[in-house]
Amino acid sequence: MVLEVYGHGGDLVTASARYGVAAGEWTDFSANINPLGPPPGLLEVLREALPDIVRYPDPGHRALVTLLAARLQVEEGALVVGNGAAENMALALLGLAPGKVGVVEPCFSEYRTLAEQFGARVLSVFGTEERAFRATPEEVEGLIRETDLAFIGQPNNPNGVQYGLDELRRFAAAGERYGTYVVIDEAFIDFIPEPERRTLLPELLDYPHLILVRSMTKFYAIPGLRLGYAIAHPETARRMRDKQVTWSVNALALRAGEFCLRADVSYERATLELVKEQREKLVGELTRLGCQTWPGEANFLLVRVPEPWTAETMQTALGRRGVLVRSCAMYPGLTKRDIRVAVKEEPACDKLLRELNAVLGDSLKEESC
Repeated sequence: MVLEVYGHGGDLVTASARYGVAAGEWTDFSANINPLGPPPGLLEVLREALPDIVRYPDPGHRALVTLLAARLQVEEGALVVGNGAAENMALALLGLAPGKVGVVEPCFSEYRTLAEQFGARVLSVFGTEERAFRATPEEVEGLIRETDLAFIGQPNNPNGVQYGLDELRRFAAAGERYGTYVVIDEAFIDFIPEPERRTLLPELLDYPHLILVRSMTKFYAIPGLRLGYAIAHPETARRMRDKQVTWSVNALALRAGEFCLRADVSYERATLELVKEQREKLVGELTRLGCQTWPGEANFLLVRVPEPWTAETMQTALGRRGVLVRSCAMYPGLTKRDIRVAVKEEPACDKLLRELNAVLGDSLKEESC
C-alpha cells in the first residue's frame, strides 16, 4: 500500500498511523530538508514577529524582493515570491496558459499534477540509468519543440543530478527558437557548492522564455512556512504575479526569508560541508550493503535496494523501526525497488545504516533457515 497518499515525502501523520510510531519519534529521510535546521536565531526572530499576525502581510513582498534582487543581481521586476516553489510553478502555468507541457521523467510529481489540474496535456521523455536518469539533449530539445512549456529539474528530483551548462544553454536556446517557456526547477541548487552549480542565472536576460524556480524552504529548513521564488524576464514575471492570490505568502514566512538572506555565511558553509561528507559516507555504506546508488549532487540520493526487497517492503521494515524513507516506485521511469533517502546529520545517517543493516541481515538469516 502506498504511504505517499499525497504524492510526497514527509507525511508523518500517515506514517505514524500506519506504523505506530509517534510523530516526534521519527528519523525522517523522506523529506529533503537541511539537516542543520533553520539558521541560528531564526526561531527567536519568529517569536518576536508573532504580534505581526494581527496585520496583513505585504502583498508586494517588497522587503524580501529587495534583498533577493541584491543577492541575485537581478532587477526587482524579474522576481516572483511565492508560497513555496510549487506556487511559482502553478503561477507559470496559470500566467502562460500552455496547452502542452513537457516533463523529463523521472521527476518531481507536481510538474505533471499541476499541468493536468490546469488543463494542459502532458508529454514526456525518459532519462536512462546509464545517464543517471537524465534524458539526452536531443530528447529534451525535441520535447521543447513539441510543447508550450517544459519543466527541467536542475538538480533533478529524485536522482539529484545536474545537466551541464552547455546543455542548459541548448535547452534555453530551443525555447527561444520554438517559442516555448523553459522552466528550470532549481529548488535544491543551494545544496551544491557554488563552483559546481550549473545555472543560467547570469545569462537570464539572454533568454526571455526562461524561468528559474527556487525554494527557500529546503535549504533554510522552513518547509512548514512555505517560501520560494521565480526569476524570469520582467514581462513573464508580471504575467505570473497577475495570477497570484493576494497575501498567499504570510508575514512570518516573509520575515523568515528576510532573516535567512541576512544569515551568516558560516551557516551555508557548514551545510555544504555536512551534506558532502554524509552523502559520500552514505554512498559508500549503501554500496557495501548491496544497494545501488546514482551520483546525486544535492542533499538526497536515489537508491535501488537489493532483491528480493522492494521499495514498499523496505519502507515498511524501516518504518516499523522509526526510520522513514521515500518510495520511488510510483515515479515513471523507475522500478519497484527504488527509494530516495535524504542526507542528514551523522547520528541520523548512522541510524539509517544500522537499521538497514539489521533489516537486510534479518532477511539473509531467514533465507538460510
